[in-house]
Amino acid sequence: MRITIIPIDQLKRPKINIRHHPKKQIDEMMRSLTMFGQTRPMVLDDEYTVLVGNGMLTAMEELGWKEAECYVYEGLTEARKKKLMLADNRVYDLGLTDMDAFDAILQELAGDTDIPGWDEALLKTLTASMTEADDIISNYGVFEPQDIDALARRERSDYASPAAAPDAAYSPVATPPATPQSAAPVQDEAQQQQRFIICPKCGEKILLGGV
Repeated sequence: MRITIIPIDQLKRPKINIRHHPKKQIDEMMRSLTMFGQTRPMVLDDEYTVLVGNGMLTAMEELGWKEAECYVYEGLTEARKKKLMLADNRVYDLGLTDMDAFDAILQELAGDTDIPGWDEALLKTLTASMTEADDIISNYGVFEPQDIDALARRERSDYASPAAAPDAAYSPVATPPATPQSAAPVQDEAQQQQRFIICPKCGEKILLGGV
């Protein structure tokens, strides 16, 4: 296999690419390229159409790179080109992460969690002691003022107004709804800063209680 250095402005995109590359992935590719350089060549056909490495090409363009290491695969039929693109995008997905080996490598890195493709805050919790993990989570963030106000309004609206009870005017023995004991201090409680973490999967805030 012969690797050739080819100017990026000579490379072509395929007409159809089944792999979408969101901004987060491109950002992480850029981090990897900056940290390690190009670790595998792009695969091109003999017309310099990129069959493997379109996401990498985007990241290189974003970084302003002028050249790329490429392997030019000559003599491919159109069917073989399509099969190569499909195979490259699928075969990698069939692998599984060995979590024991993953944890062992993290421990060997001794807290150095600046790793492209991985959320650094999450990796820190995986390698931290119970006390350290609690500190990381407890200082992860606080609600913004508008979030606190919205929380207070939502909790106050949970208590029904006496005027909203449709049967009260027709019942001679109707007892006015009791005001819940916890309703009065809602504003004070809501004004306290609330600790939370952000779920890395769904993006939701998870309350940890007041500080």
